Amino acid sequence: MSSNKSSNVTWHAGSVDLATREKMLGHRSATVWLTGLSGSGKSTLSGIVEAELVKRRVAAYVLDGDNVRHGLCADLGFGEKDREENIRRVGEVAKLMTDAGLVVLTAFISPFRADRDRVRAMLGDRFLEVHVATTLALCEERDSKGLYARARRGEIKDFTGLDSPYEAPLSPDVVVGEHGGDKEVN
Repeated sequence: MSSNKSSNVTWHAGSVDLATREKMLGHRSATVWLTGLSGSGKSTLSGIVEAELVKRRVAAYVLDGDNVRHGLCADLGFGEKDREENIRRVGEVAKLMTDAGLVVLTAFISPFRADRDRVRAMLGDRFLEVHVATTLALCEERDSKGLYARARRGEIKDFTGLDSPYEAPLSPDVVVGEHGGDKEVN
């Protein structure tokens, strides 16, 4: 995990506080953290929620796993340490955006509970964890990118849900779908 290596860095509080921003925007800020397997519906769901929030005049923005890896996290791979750093960086960005008064929707597999718990600790009561609990079978069926097929052929290593673990939330704030059941809401 990265840490600040310079003792010459000072946090500068802005001249506009969060309460003022929220009053101006007319809503409370938060980070809604969607977690689940690849293909579970995180990106689709976050896009639908974002559109509905904006329609209701709520300042909302989606941070999507694939999009973030094009820039902010382009230097990271998919090993355990790189995944941890990916989520740390996204958590820091989400924290800044939440402080700016936005409703931030994140769509990240974020396979490790400890990483999600660190982000929850950073954001406190402004963090809402949503488990998009779609069965592995349905995720593989949806596999629009062909990732599961490639992973099963051995072309992709450390693929979450196959040869790398996914640690489902123990007590998420919201569960969409029921893993292993036939009550999927995706």
